[in-house]
Amino acid sequence: MSQQATHALPRPWLAGLREAIPLLGGYVPVAISFGLIAIQAGFSTWEAVIISTLVYAGASQFLFVGMVAAGAPLWLVVVMTLLINARHVVYAPNLAPWLTTSRWWPWLMHGLTDQVFALAHSRLPQLPASQRLGWFTGAALLAWASWIGGTALGAVAGDELTTRWPLLGEVMPFALPALFLVLVAPRFTSRRWSLALGSSIAIAALLTVNGLTNAAIPLAAACGALCFYLVKFDVTTRGERDE
Repeated sequence: MSQQATHALPRPWLAGLREAIPLLGGYVPVAISFGLIAIQAGFSTWEAVIISTLVYAGASQFLFVGMVAAGAPLWLVVVMTLLINARHVVYAPNLAPWLTTSRWWPWLMHGLTDQVFALAHSRLPQLPASQRLGWFTGAALLAWASWIGGTALGAVAGDELTTRWPLLGEVMPFALPALFLVLVAPRFTSRRWSLALGSSIAIAALLTVNGLTNAAIPLAAACGALCFYLVKFDVTTRGERDE
């Protein structure tokens, strides 16, 4: 049976909204945390909201406000932000086979986050071609709106929330690592993925402990990707030798 178009939806955009609702459990706490951190770093409420609206890049936003607050040069801030977001170069080719011929897709790619990609990668192949655009629009817009709303809430009421519930202030800094842990944990199912993810975690921790916080994420990601493809190459080479 073909992987394509298993069933049609009466309102694909509404289905996209509904199926993206579970993402809010990770988006909103992280966005609140970002709004609060941005205010503490010296940004205004509107600046924090604009960053979440235009940049909309999760970990890159935390890095952005941290480096700006620390007085890092603009060129370095831009380079580091782009390095972290380089993973999107991998996302696009994986979704391309399921995209239809519509001029709206390039605009919607602003909403292609890690979580939306994971959801779309499994869901788009199941939909008829005529419904994919509507479904993706609903899912991406809900995720984007929740991120902007959470940022605004954190910027406006973050201090009050942490004052009233001190435990919240202790928990929110772990919201982003927890969100990414949920995404990568299911991948620890094979030697190849375990080596790649394990090396990334170890290198990131080692660099952070040694004070290279800004370089930790891109270098760890690069080493993890290299390890992933080296293991693949090694397995392929062994298979050829065995033959």
